[in-house]
Amino acid sequence: MGERSGVRTEVDSFGPIAVPADRYWGAQTQRSLGNFPIGEERMPRPLIHALGLVKLAAARTNMALGALDRRRGEAIARAAREVADGMLDDHFPLVVWQTGSGTQTNMNANEVIANRANELLGAPLGTRDPVHPNDHVNLGQSSNDTFPTAMHIAAVRELHERLIPALEHLFAELEAKREAFADIVKIGRTHLQDAVPLTLGQEFSGYVRQVENGLARLRAAMPRLLELAQGGTAVGTGLNTKRGFAERFAAEVAELTGLPFVTAPNKFEALAAHDAMVELSGALNVLACSLTKIANDIRLLGSGPRCGIGELRLPANEPGSSIMPGKVNPTQAEALTMVCAQVMGNHVTVTVAGAHGHLELNVYKPVIAHAVLQSIRLLGDAVRSFTDRCIVGLEPDRARIADFVERSLMLVTALVPRLGYDAAARIARKAHEEGLTLKEATLALGLLSAEEFEALVRPEAMLAPRE
Repeated sequence: MGERSGVRTEVDSFGPIAVPADRYWGAQTQRSLGNFPIGEERMPRPLIHALGLVKLAAARTNMALGALDRRRGEAIARAAREVADGMLDDHFPLVVWQTGSGTQTNMNANEVIANRANELLGAPLGTRDPVHPNDHVNLGQSSNDTFPTAMHIAAVRELHERLIPALEHLFAELEAKREAFADIVKIGRTHLQDAVPLTLGQEFSGYVRQVENGLARLRAAMPRLLELAQGGTAVGTGLNTKRGFAERFAAEVAELTGLPFVTAPNKFEALAAHDAMVELSGALNVLACSLTKIANDIRLLGSGPRCGIGELRLPANEPGSSIMPGKVNPTQAEALTMVCAQVMGNHVTVTVAGAHGHLELNVYKPVIAHAVLQSIRLLGDAVRSFTDRCIVGLEPDRARIADFVERSLMLVTALVPRLGYDAAARIARKAHEEGLTLKEATLALGLLSAEEFEALVRPEAMLAPRE
């Protein structure tokens, strides 16, 4: 290794290459920087941290199986822990758009950990001795099983630490609103036209159930995500690992994360297909549909303040217009629905990428990881923001809601069992065309007395099936 003007020389099977002297990465990472000048999307940090856990668990497993001496193994484990803890994020510069197996990023991790381990052992960077990136850090591993293992670990951790807690928070706040709004009778709307009454609490109960179902779908996808490919090595056979490596490795990851990871029962499937990630993306896609509906409903119900529906008063978080003074917009709903649009697009990407598992290896791993982890991150952040800055502060406009109920023509539906559909339609038509109330139109047509009308048309009695 030679150093000159802020660089050092590293070597791989292609020969020497100059690397920044203050970076832990080595030759293969540097070559990737030159070979893939594509976009700005770097490998997701949760994936890098998961790779740190993979290398830590592998070092422990290899030491336990007698494949790696303790001096090297402990140094690798310490360096890998620094990667897992985010302490070395600046040393992972590679973009998503690289080889489809993620080999460059796996080698980025191997090189960073090897150089940091050598530094811990008192050796200069770039020596590849006593710790070698391939022979020791990558011992018993291939990019083909390491990268999908990191994908699963990252996805599961992000679900548990970010998205599921955010959805549970939204669920609780929507449930609180459902209870608070249980006594507010309002007009329903179908086809964006007036319909029969329901309570605002009943309307919100639909949103509660959507979020509850979204959580259930994420949890239902979890068992397949908890299966780890590590131990399959290049094509699923486990070549160059020791017997028992896969099982012991999974147990190490479970201990490190506190999550019930297990070794995948079939390593050929785990390398060649990423159906578990496609399944998760599908659950995220459904969740995005649900959240779009909820956010759109809330901004419709909050439209106004004077010329819209205006049944809900949304929190005023910031000025809404650069030209219209005093305007306040439903910005949290807009942000959430934009996130949902991105998630839906990501699912298309993951679907296409997941379908291209050619023979023994899917070679769309980085873009699958990028899309799924972005969807989880965006949904987790947006859901929490929407909950805290919109749902928590929602208030009903009881007077406006009551006025809509009083003026609605669709209350005539309560007369159908007594008068029949055609007679009820005549009442609604007459009231609409002549600007009458339903009661006035009914009396004018001579179909009921005032007392009979008032006994039949009671919005509070139209909220459930009849006895």
